[in-house]
Amino acid sequence: MIAYLFEFIGTAMLLLLGNGIVANVVLKNTKGSDAGWVGIALAWGIAVFVAVFIAADASGAHLNPAVTLGLAVIGKFSWELVPGYMLAQVLGAMMGSTLVWLSYKKQYDATGDPEALRATFCTSPAVRSPFWNLVTEIIGTFVLVFGVFFIAGGTFGEEPVSLGSLDALPVALLVMGIGFGLGGPTGYAINPARDFGPRIMHALLPLRGKGTSDWKYALIPILGPLLGGGLAGLIYVGIGM
Repeated sequence: MIAYLFEFIGTAMLLLLGNGIVANVVLKNTKGSDAGWVGIALAWGIAVFVAVFIAADASGAHLNPAVTLGLAVIGKFSWELVPGYMLAQVLGAMMGSTLVWLSYKKQYDATGDPEALRATFCTSPAVRSPFWNLVTEIIGTFVLVFGVFFIAGGTFGEEPVSLGSLDALPVALLVMGIGFGLGGPTGYAINPARDFGPRIMHALLPLRGKGTSDWKYALIPILGPLLGGGLAGLIYVGIGM
């Protein structure tokens, strides 16, 4: 039970700081509007560092259904725990996104651009092309999960493959690298909970002029990361045999 709780807390912290920088950049009447993409990528890395450091010792700090799936695929995490972890991650993402809304309530009220409002919750592609958007998310998440395997496990066959607090910095740098190198086409969801939970809150919260939650795109940042995480697990097992 404690592991589920810290997956929830860690993912909430991840989204609070990660979507917080997006809100700071794109909403009206903030002091961070000039931070741009560099600020977003750096802040998401810091968000990962803080969240992993908090949750590592209690839950292994998956904070991402793609990581949970990948660890289960390589046999380092119980399949029985997978649904509970994923649910905790989605609920944590919903909470973190809600806290962003509370923190920036006056800025949300002042912003009339539906796309800017939605961007503070969930991702959208720079060029809408479902197949290629899916490819981008698969590749980005593969890099994340494959990297996590080596950061957390070191070498093949070691037990356990689980993130500890000392792994927070390298994982944060890995996420920064993905943001800078692969984030442009889709906004690098690389985490189904990070996109799905906040998208639910975008639909539920009383945002002025929010427009649609773009559910037509929502499957891409769910399916792509899960495929990327699963592929990372299969290749990790394959080259380690």
